[in-house]
Amino acid sequence: MSTVLVVAPHPDDEVLGPGGAIIRHLADGDAVHVVICTRGDAARFGAEQVERVQAEARAVHEFLGLTGSLFLTLPAARLDAVEGADINAALANVFEQVRPEVLYLPHAGDIHSDHRIIFQAAMVCARPAGRLHPKRILSYETVSETHWYAPPVTPAFVPNVYLDISAHIEKKLEACALYASQLRPAPNQRSIEALRALSVTRGHTVGLLHAEAFILVREVD
Repeated sequence: MSTVLVVAPHPDDEVLGPGGAIIRHLADGDAVHVVICTRGDAARFGAEQVERVQAEARAVHEFLGLTGSLFLTLPAARLDAVEGADINAALANVFEQVRPEVLYLPHAGDIHSDHRIIFQAAMVCARPAGRLHPKRILSYETVSETHWYAPPVTPAFVPNVYLDISAHIEKKLEACALYASQLRPAPNQRSIEALRALSVTRGHTVGLLHAEAFILVREVD
């Protein structure tokens, strides 16, 4: 059994990205923890919307049957205004609690600056010089964040790990549907149809029905 930590910059990133991986890890008997790193500011996003998204996240985490669910209160869409040391410290506390062996992070080349900042902070916490560093670090793709930047000017998402989620795709899509406020109608990338299509594309690339794709950042065996 492995201890897994999924680091999500915002509520919904954890299922839009590695939702199938979460479900598969749980089915395999692993302990899976998710940390949502930011919370929307009521003045910017509206108090009702902030509370709705938080409630959706808790419903999703209960539906998935996570081992642990953590919510930080770093300011959403304003991480570039926060001292890096403060972000590092917040995530370091999570690492101390969870002690992950497997770590899932957003892609360093995502269009949203929160994603890039959280990736960097988590990599600081995961330094192999520390006593709690994970043995396996994977970077996931998030629809509407990973695919809307400008490679090769920015880091492209070039996967080298494919996880078979054929047995878990329907549950992933059910979990995504619980984030009703964050979904959009097709052909928007934040649609159920787009998520299914991506899983088919990633799967068919390697001879599977459905897959999630990742970049292996580091593995220590």
